[in-house]
Amino acid sequence: MTTGTMIKTIWTRIRTLLKREFEKLLKKLKPPENPDEVIPGLIDDYTRVYGDDLLSICLYGSGARGDYIPGRSDLNFLIVLTEEGMTRLDKAFRVVARWRRRRVAVPLFMTAEYLTTSLDTFPLEFLNIKRHYRVVWGEDPLAGITVGKDQLRLQLEREVKGKLLQLREAYLASRGWKRNLVALAAQSLTSFVSIFQGILYLRGKEIPHERRESIEVMAAETGLAPEPFTRLLAVKEGRLKLPAREIKRLVVNYMEEVRRLASWVDKM
Repeated sequence: MTTGTMIKTIWTRIRTLLKREFEKLLKKLKPPENPDEVIPGLIDDYTRVYGDDLLSICLYGSGARGDYIPGRSDLNFLIVLTEEGMTRLDKAFRVVARWRRRRVAVPLFMTAEYLTTSLDTFPLEFLNIKRHYRVVWGEDPLAGITVGKDQLRLQLEREVKGKLLQLREAYLASRGWKRNLVALAAQSLTSFVSIFQGILYLRGKEIPHERRESIEVMAAETGLAPEPFTRLLAVKEGRLKLPAREIKRLVVNYMEEVRRLASWVDKM
């Protein structure tokens, strides 16, 4: 073998090895096509870090609801630890950072006592977790819990009125730029769908599985116009493209319907 041939052979092997390593790295950074791609590895990491102090891991949100969108949705987990485990949160630094690269949001860490004693403080949050969750490891921490309607009603009024103030502030800060308005809508819509579902629960109505249906049922219940919400949901999910002027008009209508909702909730 000549020197030139040897160098060429070595270089080919190096390129092949680099390509394989790059493909491995790309796979680690690629958003999962479905939640089950990350669950086994995530369980391995947290059981290794916390051992007997790990009590439960639950998937909730879009991943459990069935409307997870690769590259757009985050995966949300609730992790229940013992009191001793909660004193060692720093053990999860690297695990959290690793999985955030795969669009796994920072998990909700809590103890069983914190969960059961916080139902009256965060009734809306626990209602929405309980509606769509899946235990992927350990015991079911949400089994048998109920959400009090009096506390829920107070939180719903506070959330709607607070979100209206935040919307107006964000609208002015956006300078009317399309990308800022789209980001505003995307960030707030998830919260409003959650609020809608809480109101339907409070009114004793069946809560639809799909977010669009929740908006339409809520609109029928309250007299709100559903179009600003459903059209912005389509924009958020990438199903609808609109010019800047139309986005601005849509956000203005959206804020008006939220104002009407705040007035309606006050009388609920």
